[in-house]
Amino acid sequence: MLHHTKAINSFLDYVKVQLPIIQAPMAGVQDSKLAIAVCQAGGLGSLPGALLSLQKIESEIASIRQATDGPFNVNFFAHQQPDYTQAMQEKWFNVLQPYYQELGLTQDEIATTGGRQPFTHEQAALVADLKVPVVSFHFGLPEKALLNVVKKSGAIVVSSATTPAEARWLQANGADMIIAQGLEAGGHRGMFLSQDVTLQAGTFSLLPNIIRSVSLPVIAAGGISDNATAQAAFAMGASAVQVGTAFLLADECDTKDFHRKALQSERAEHTALTNVFSGGLARGIVNRFMQETGYISESAPPFPHASFVSNPIKAKAESMGSDEFSSLWAGQNARLAKSGTADKIIQDLLGH
Repeated sequence: MLHHTKAINSFLDYVKVQLPIIQAPMAGVQDSKLAIAVCQAGGLGSLPGALLSLQKIESEIASIRQATDGPFNVNFFAHQQPDYTQAMQEKWFNVLQPYYQELGLTQDEIATTGGRQPFTHEQAALVADLKVPVVSFHFGLPEKALLNVVKKSGAIVVSSATTPAEARWLQANGADMIIAQGLEAGGHRGMFLSQDVTLQAGTFSLLPNIIRSVSLPVIAAGGISDNATAQAAFAMGASAVQVGTAFLLADECDTKDFHRKALQSERAEHTALTNVFSGGLARGIVNRFMQETGYISESAPPFPHASFVSNPIKAKAESMGSDEFSSLWAGQNARLAKSGTADKIIQDLLGH
């Protein structure tokens, strides 16, 4: 059974949920179905909004509100949109050209627009208008004017820190809660003050250092895939846990079949940080594409632009039944994850 600490109780009172668990927003593998299932189980369900149109965000929120009267989170990216030049694209294409040839692709397939966009005025106005209870950001926080719109609406603002310095910055710049994203975590690292990987620590080193650095509630994320890892985070003072990889096997998640299969195989024991999919550092199950490009390539354009050249390779290989060029995001404890309903996964995690 979960022993409620003072930190947990204050989180539950503040967010108005029954359980100290947040489902990590996972763009590309989930929609409102997973968020609803987590909310109905008593946790904080999350909708990844960064890749959705305004209309889609609105309809997904309507679906969540129809299914549950509990609070929910909508997540956005707050990265600085870097310059992207023709020279950067050419350099990256030259590295990946052998795969284009192997898969019968041409340079015409490279996207020139789209990709992950930073938080916009329109998105800020929408979440304020719809009175979204919790709004979370990845890669820091949006510019002051946009953040003020969100905060004035009464939303609780959450963001990820991958170092104590980032946590202090978030506290100083308007975050209400901080997610301590350990190095074990799957998917994109929330790094925003520095891209120096040597500053990155595992969850159980990062968590106590962030708790010492700030006075806000701190949520543990990274490697929390079963009851033992959740209990360890709570014992170290976490107000709640945020779980991503453990929900990839949930019945309500849209994880592709080959991704589910990889998560449940010995392949999931080997994950690595890579920038070859999006240009941003992210952890996934190792495959041919990551190994052959050297995991972290200096030729990859900055996030999110590397995906313009890598996405056609991924799509073509997947259409041929191969996941050797797919971003199989997963945390280091993926092998602890079990399939089932989101409710069952939560019960197992919290030892109910």
